[in-house]
Amino acid sequence: MNYIISGKNIEITEGLRNAVYDKLSKLEKYFAEDASAQVTFSVEKDRQKIEVTIPMKGHIIRAEQVSDDMYVSIDLVLEVIERQVTRHRKKLIDKEQNASYLQHTFVEEDIEDDDEIQIVRSKKFPVKPMYPEDACIQMDLLGHNFFVFRNADTDEVNVVYKRKGNTYGLIEPED
Repeated sequence: MNYIISGKNIEITEGLRNAVYDKLSKLEKYFAEDASAQVTFSVEKDRQKIEVTIPMKGHIIRAEQVSDDMYVSIDLVLEVIERQVTRHRKKLIDKEQNASYLQHTFVEEDIEDDDEIQIVRSKKFPVKPMYPEDACIQMDLLGHNFFVFRNADTDEVNVVYKRKGNTYGLIEPED
């Protein structure tokens, strides 16, 4: 696996680089040799954050962890990625999809049904045209973390969501 390591507001020390190679090398048993992992370290105030992104054919495995210690964040992000890869493998096997970007031996291992995805509730609601700012207000009134709406400017379905630091994000479809 190839590693692309970068930092924002932090100098990547040899210790951090070695910790990434040591810890994330455990992921190599899941991925083909030509897979690459984008690792980004950042520091904001007292928050030590690591983001790991592994692009795959048609999918992206991504995890982000924040703690007071960068080495703890590395351990936490490793656990999240392992869980995501295991879930993804089960989905591929269930749908008999091509898993060429995963190790052949990993795909053929026996799977435990612990992480089976179950949709326990379904909800229908009218998608009303509104502006993103109005959707944020509606989301806050409902006390939700996200809100689906039809953008009054573009007439496309968009999603607004609450971010850390009491800010908002907007997800729009790509052209």
